[in-house]
Parts: sequence; C-alpha cells; structure tokens
Amino acid sequence: MTMASLAPVLLVLLLAIPAKVHGATLTVGDSSGWTQGTNYATWAASQTFNVGDSLVFTYTTLHSVDQVSKDDYDNCNTGNAIKSYTSGSTTIPLSTAGPMYFICPTSGHCSSGMKLAITVGSSSTSPGSSPSPPSTTTGTTSPPPPNGNGATSVFGVGNVMLGLSSVVATVIALVC
Repeated sequence: MTMASLAPVLLVLLLAIPAKVHGATLTVGDSSGWTQGTNYATWAASQTFNVGDSLVFTYTTLHSVDQVSKDDYDNCNTGNAIKSYTSGSTTIPLSTAGPMYFICPTSGHCSSGMKLAITVGSSSTSPGSSPSPPSTTTGTTSPPPPNGNGATSVFGVGNVMLGLSSVVATVIALVC
C-alpha cells in the first residue's frame, strides 16, 4: 500500500476521533449570570459537573464570588472564603471531584439565595449520568480533602486523542 493510498484511510481515522477533548464550560445561571433573583439550586440540578469542566461566573460590580466551606455556605458566612473573585468574569476549573460551594459576599445576597452548591463527579462519569447534589444537612463539617497529590496525568485520554489527531493530520499533510 503506497502513502497516497493511505491518505483516505488516515482521513477517515481523523474524522472518527471525537471532537470533545476538553471538559464542558458551564455558565453559572446561563444567560442570567451570577445575579440576584436566579434559583441556583434549580440551575445546578439541571447540570452535570465533572472533573475537567469549568464554571464561568459573569457578574457586575455589585457582586463577587467567594468559594467557601459547606458550613460557611449553610450559614452565609463571608468571613472565611477559601478563594475570592471580583473580576466580573471568573472561570473556575473543576479539577477535583467532590462538593464545592460558592456565595456572593455582598451583604444580604447569599441569604436571599445567591449561592451555589455543586458536586463534581470524576471525569470517568458516563455521559447522561448526574452525580448526586451536595447534602443539605446542617452541622459543622470541614471541606473534603484533595484527592491524591493534586497532579493530573499528562497522558489522559484527551491528550492522547489530541496527540493522535496531530500525528494523523501531519501524515496527511506530508502525503498530500
């Protein structure tokens, strides 16, 4: 088989590789963004969150985003934020499986419902499945410990597929 006759086969292989290499980008509150008057519990229940996805918070200068512990989420405590964001457009990568909690620290906003609780599933969660939402029980709990050492694999499926795509494209370019 000559290189010229391999080109159609390689093209078919390239087209067979799934286009989704990276996780989903989820805009919190959809077109409403991060603002008062949106039911974030309902919004979160309609979403699936997995490691590799990203949350995008869009908001005005009247708001900001604090990542908090479950206890601070339950009590709308703004004094112990794990991380605070004020840029007006914040992208938060979901890099660890488990619960995550966010509130608006502007006075009265969290208590009026401007808060979000999600559970991030592992990236191996099958499509169409939805991890269970965070527990709403009250009580003092500490945030979950990080999984492993926080390192991610360089040889993840997405990177292997991206590399394979590059090799196939290069071979096709050389043959043609």
